[in-house]
Amino acid sequence: MRIAYLITWLLLSITLTSCIQDEAPNAEADILTCIVPADILKRDPVIENNKVTLMVKADIDLTHQAPEFTLTPGATICPAGGTERDFTTPQYYTVTSQDGNWKKEYQVAYLIAGISTEYHFEDVDSVVKPNYTYDVFYDLATNERIDWASGNSGFAITGVGTKDPASFPTSSLEDGKVGKAVKLETKSTGDFGEKVKMPIAAGNLFMGTFDVLSALTNALKATRLGMPFEHVPTYIKGYYKYKAGDVFQANGKPVENKKDTWDVYAIFYEVTDKVPYLDGTIVEGNYTHPNLVSVALLDDKDRKETDEWTEFYIPFVMKPGKVIDREKLKSGGYNVSIVFSSSKEGNYFRGAPGSTLLIDEVELIYAADN
Repeated sequence: MRIAYLITWLLLSITLTSCIQDEAPNAEADILTCIVPADILKRDPVIENNKVTLMVKADIDLTHQAPEFTLTPGATICPAGGTERDFTTPQYYTVTSQDGNWKKEYQVAYLIAGISTEYHFEDVDSVVKPNYTYDVFYDLATNERIDWASGNSGFAITGVGTKDPASFPTSSLEDGKVGKAVKLETKSTGDFGEKVKMPIAAGNLFMGTFDVLSALTNALKATRLGMPFEHVPTYIKGYYKYKAGDVFQANGKPVENKKDTWDVYAIFYEVTDKVPYLDGTIVEGNYTHPNLVSVALLDDKDRKETDEWTEFYIPFVMKPGKVIDREKLKSGGYNVSIVFSSSKEGNYFRGAPGSTLLIDEVELIYAADN
């Protein structure tokens, strides 16, 4: 009888330890990292507020995957990390804080589909909080959702944003060239921005992720550019409208005889173990990073103000001496990113509040695979 009791107690303990850890009480319930075999990934896992996205190679078996996780101290997760599950559809995990008062549900998705190459900006979701709401653009590439990134989550820290998504630098506009469009507007960051010496926030939209935790210490490094792309890009095209704000500012002070302007650029680069992604600091280096393969830069003569939908068409220019490894290309070893901004110097917190860039009907054109 005693042996049966001990066996029962041990089995119960094993079951409970998959969801309970004896550590100091903590009120956080977050996934910090997601661990899977590195050789199945096309890029590092993307962890957002309630979602983990794993972009993986096409030849893996999604029916038998067992991701593991690290959590905030004391938190637990159910099902336990390392549990084998069928990820042909997204799976859900519940993280519980150590004090038991907070729970958060995470969606974990394995994506095999590549990114779309036509962007109509019709698909928009919202992040809704008690004091503010902002828009998130996404694409459904082969029915798999891939989000565009922006600095909206960082702007939310300033307290300037409201329940109206248009109060944020990046928002959806109903009256686009065709259907909806992206509205990018340079905004003042108010008292908070003045204190941290970030007086403006340019409206931006880009392929990649925005690390809001790093934004206050290094905004350029917080802008992580790139999504895996299995083709060689040749051009980007699309339509825009632009109106510069009235007063250009640098360090929060007006600059005489200087007018704001907009920007769009695209990069194509090789991913390595030491360089899993490029960030906004490539602009400081004038696009000379050794991993860059080609860049598409807007010519200064094309940075015009216009209240009519106007086409832009920008070629990718190969960097000298670069050769593309076709096998690595097919296995997800190269990334592409397109970046839009309502103030060209916005990454240095220079620009004119009120500068507004509208973007719609963008296409990434690539060379035939042969």
